[in-house]
Amino acid sequence: MINNKTFIAIIPARGGSKRLPGKNILDLNGKPLIEWSIQASLGSKYIDKTMVTTDDDAIIEVSRKAGAEVPFKRPNDISTDVAKRSDVIKHTVDFYYDSLKKKFDYIVFLQPTSPLRTSAEIDKAIEYMFQKNADAVVSVCELEHPIEWSGVLPVDMNMSKFLSRTQVKLRGQDLPSQYRLNGAIYICNTEKFIEQGCMFLDDNIYAYEMDQVDSVDIDTEIDFKTAEILLKIK
Repeated sequence: MINNKTFIAIIPARGGSKRLPGKNILDLNGKPLIEWSIQASLGSKYIDKTMVTTDDDAIIEVSRKAGAEVPFKRPNDISTDVAKRSDVIKHTVDFYYDSLKKKFDYIVFLQPTSPLRTSAEIDKAIEYMFQKNADAVVSVCELEHPIEWSGVLPVDMNMSKFLSRTQVKLRGQDLPSQYRLNGAIYICNTEKFIEQGCMFLDDNIYAYEMDQVDSVDIDTEIDFKTAEILLKIK
């Protein structure tokens, strides 16, 4: 709790993963991937409840052992690979309010695929939200490469129209910094989320910048190996 406001951390973890099967409970430097996010949440000074929403029995067991609350098994209709994040969050918020009569002022959405995101980073993001008097904060990091050097390639891979003449001549140091969502931290006022049905609000939402190292988001085996190395040297 901070400023008399309560926070629930929601950690989503489906059992199915096409690119990296079973990734949420794969061993990452001595502990399951999801445990890194659970511990980061439990170590926060401000988060009042740390819970995992999942459809998978193995993830439930691992999450509870790591100290997270798992009050339900997620329904199948919001556990597919096309399920919307907003539906998963709403299901959780409704469960706590309807079944347990618990209401939290803010939602902190922590994807388990961001193991380098720390408790301190979460707390800084929450403090930043209050400094900005914002209703929502979303973490970002600077783009690794200028977006001006990106383009669409045809089937035959012909590059004649890949970039314009102007783009080809651009130097990286002459371009403005650009940012991307890194998927590590989403914080939103619960009432605003319910009103708009999304954590990415229409207004009064601010970017919280993280460095590129802590922004590793595990989707593939290469991402996983990268996280292993970075965690060892941090």
